Amino acid sequence: MNITLLDAQTLGEDLDLSSLEALGNLTTYATTSCDETLERIINSDIVITNKVLITADIMAQAPNLKLICIAATGMNNVDLEEAQTRGISVKNVAGYSTQSVVQHTFAMALYLLENMAYYNRVVKSAEWSNSGLFTDVSRPFGEIANKTWGIIGLGAIGREVAKVATAFGAKVVYYSTSGNNLDQKYTHYSLEKLLSECDIVSIHSPLNDQTLNLLNVTNLSLLQENAIVLNLGRGGIINEKDLAVAIDRRDIYAGVDVISKEPIALENPLMLVKNKERLLITPHIAWSSIEARIKLLEGIVANITLFQEKS
Repeated sequence: MNITLLDAQTLGEDLDLSSLEALGNLTTYATTSCDETLERIINSDIVITNKVLITADIMAQAPNLKLICIAATGMNNVDLEEAQTRGISVKNVAGYSTQSVVQHTFAMALYLLENMAYYNRVVKSAEWSNSGLFTDVSRPFGEIANKTWGIIGLGAIGREVAKVATAFGAKVVYYSTSGNNLDQKYTHYSLEKLLSECDIVSIHSPLNDQTLNLLNVTNLSLLQENAIVLNLGRGGIINEKDLAVAIDRRDIYAGVDVISKEPIALENPLMLVKNKERLLITPHIAWSSIEARIKLLEGIVANITLFQEKS
């Protein structure tokens, strides 16, 4: 079978793709634009895509296409209805990045909580060297223990974050964006109550009609002073312009790993924040530990292998 990997660069150059090569005639492309997609998959039996769009029009012109493997959990880059109509199987990989995202959540939280940007600057600017003191407590920070940690979206990742936050000694509460996930062992809060009473808020929900601009100018004002809000769900859940304004007007902190348009545009309001030490932005890497990417590749291989066995 002809197998085409459209955006290998998103998986990292350190992955060994020999397991894919063993499954068929593999052609890899570092990246693929919309204009290049059809030409590259027109003779493919199997296509692997992370974020490259596979539209109904493309499927109509790729007669050999039998399987689309999504190198991710989300499936919104493939026209699933059209694929079903044409008998094209679509397989994603679920659960591979849970521990990676949980770890990154706490890396961001601790970086902001302990004012790491400030203290890193104090040392490297020689302020500490010139102070004559063995320590520097000019920017006080607290502990996660005894704080209230609010989770927006208590799915698989959210539940793991809750476990770790509890291990740190935090009180965990949550908000269900669907309104259906109300039978958890943690206390369910309304969104307004969660934002107003939590010291740390982390987002682990998908982007949909219920979550688009979920946090905005109206409810961001409910956050208490020195609160930390983290978005590890999807860009667009927090209104970025409203968040930028809030960071510059009040003593709140934010960490975002996802942006509404990626890569982030230079004119994005978050790039123009004046209080830069209150904002941590990472380039959509929470999912991407080496262990997670290996699991992802193994999941893709398993999906192709199973499909070939059934064919």
